[in-house]
Amino acid sequence: MALAELVQGAAFLGVERSFSGRLWRARPADERLALAHAQTRGLPELIGRLLAGRGIGLEEADAFLTPTLRTLLPDPSVLKDMDKAADRIARAVRDGERVAVFGDYDVDGATSSALLARFFRAVGADLRVYIPDRIAEGYGPNAPALLRLKAEGIGLVVTVDCGVTAFEPLAAARDAGLEIVVVDHHKAEPGLPPAVAVVNPNRLDEPADGGLNGLAAVGVTFLLVVAVNRALRAAGWYADRPEPDLKEWLDLVALGTVCDVVPLVGLNRALVSQGLKVLARRSNPGIAALADVAGVTERMDAYHVGYIVGPRVNAGGRVGQADLGARILTTDDAREAFDLAARLHAYNGERRALEAGVLDEAISQVEGAADGPDLVLAVGEGWHPGVIGIVASRLKERFNRPACVVALSDGMGKASGRSVRGVDLGAAVIAARQEGLLVNGGGHAMAAGFTVEAAKLPALRDFLADRIRQQRDGAGPLVPTLNLDAAITVRAATPDLVRHVCQLGPFGTGNSEPRFAVMDARVVKADVVGANHVRCILTGSDGSRLKSIAFRALDNDLGKGLLQSGGRPLHVAGTLRADTWNGNDGVQLLIDDAAFAGPAS
Repeated sequence: MALAELVQGAAFLGVERSFSGRLWRARPADERLALAHAQTRGLPELIGRLLAGRGIGLEEADAFLTPTLRTLLPDPSVLKDMDKAADRIARAVRDGERVAVFGDYDVDGATSSALLARFFRAVGADLRVYIPDRIAEGYGPNAPALLRLKAEGIGLVVTVDCGVTAFEPLAAARDAGLEIVVVDHHKAEPGLPPAVAVVNPNRLDEPADGGLNGLAAVGVTFLLVVAVNRALRAAGWYADRPEPDLKEWLDLVALGTVCDVVPLVGLNRALVSQGLKVLARRSNPGIAALADVAGVTERMDAYHVGYIVGPRVNAGGRVGQADLGARILTTDDAREAFDLAARLHAYNGERRALEAGVLDEAISQVEGAADGPDLVLAVGEGWHPGVIGIVASRLKERFNRPACVVALSDGMGKASGRSVRGVDLGAAVIAARQEGLLVNGGGHAMAAGFTVEAAKLPALRDFLADRIRQQRDGAGPLVPTLNLDAAITVRAATPDLVRHVCQLGPFGTGNSEPRFAVMDARVVKADVVGANHVRCILTGSDGSRLKSIAFRALDNDLGKGLLQSGGRPLHVAGTLRADTWNGNDGVQLLIDDAAFAGPAS
């Protein structure tokens, strides 16, 4: 297994500008620590380097490789207002009150809502699930919906993945006699909305180093369920009924955590690691049905959760019926689950078509536009609000800058934004709302959403760009980069290597999947598969071969470079996956980038 020399500050393998226009950088790692990991645990040197590159010390390695809730799950009471929230919800269960959960329409909101619904069902109580319509109602609690719930006889509403900045709607609910418990993870303001309790690790009065700030809403909701369960136990609720096993719903927690792209470190890592074990049993009929309609037959991992199951759960909220995601995750009826999965699968296809159209228009609009070096902002009349978040992610990846996409209708814009490392977009959006530039808005460091009057867009653009510049504090231009863990030969890409790499999972933000540069490889065959994917066979100097594919690459410089390499040696960057098609025990490289080897790089 060949390891390329890693030089701090130098372009990795000499690649200063790849086919995709990126500078390649090596992930720094303490080589002595890497060797110690390998020798202590009998691991390949490369795996030791991957551990060292993630900052894992010798004493931390066991907890990293085998994360457990026993050691990482905190007492929920460490969060402010948690005991108030748990006591109020437990009292509602004991007294038979009518309770509703008001959830966001994305995967995090759907899993949080389904988790609460399953818990209520298990303890013998009913829960009304309310998911707002993205277009008709927008994000978060709104007064008309809350008042309708009150008119239905609901006495307590628990908001999940929303509510921390919903001051006016929650005030209207309070005035009508409706009690609210807020469970959220988005950035809060100094003042909190009127509620019985506001549980949010990102309240300003929570410790910044508390270790829970990176939780997705479903992670916070799981802690709430632990606290409510404890309160019911203390009240004797389980004297004549079985106590639920909360671990059986960790598949929902894993799904929401991965799809909300929060850091997979600490408690999140344990929640996802244990949740994937539950998910592998396919005990949730909805998740199993979604995997089936997507053709997933292998054991599901974080990749399947994030890129196959999650988008289908999201599809209802984006282009279909907003509550379908929560419904499919809540049902225990296999027939209903299959029907809902089929609908969501169809909606996901519709979503992809809409996304492609909006993305093409957005790229044409901002390519070469004078947005300044720190912000991409695209605005379109009639763009579907359900796909703008995905388009913002694509623009961020393409331009390596924070990106906001605004869908205009009748003089009002609904927007979604995605950020890059080092830029807190949620804080910038909250500041814009406080400045009076937005109707509403909020978010967290890497993602945000807002509503804006069309007439205020120029001022908003300038404000956000200025805030981002202030955050970066004079740092140089945002240069597109690709970070790599190591370089290997084609022959080194073996099933055994893939199995060792999988030990470092689950992968996601904060624990990125190891990315390798396959050195001095030649493309011996390249063709187009699907709509616009480029499939390749790579060969090394010794004749060894490696199957590879670059997704959505046909129309960009990466795809063109692979198809037209002319047999010249390339460095090809990507992630390695097991290839078990037709019972094979092989390896496939998912290509992220490539460059000519040698001076042409």
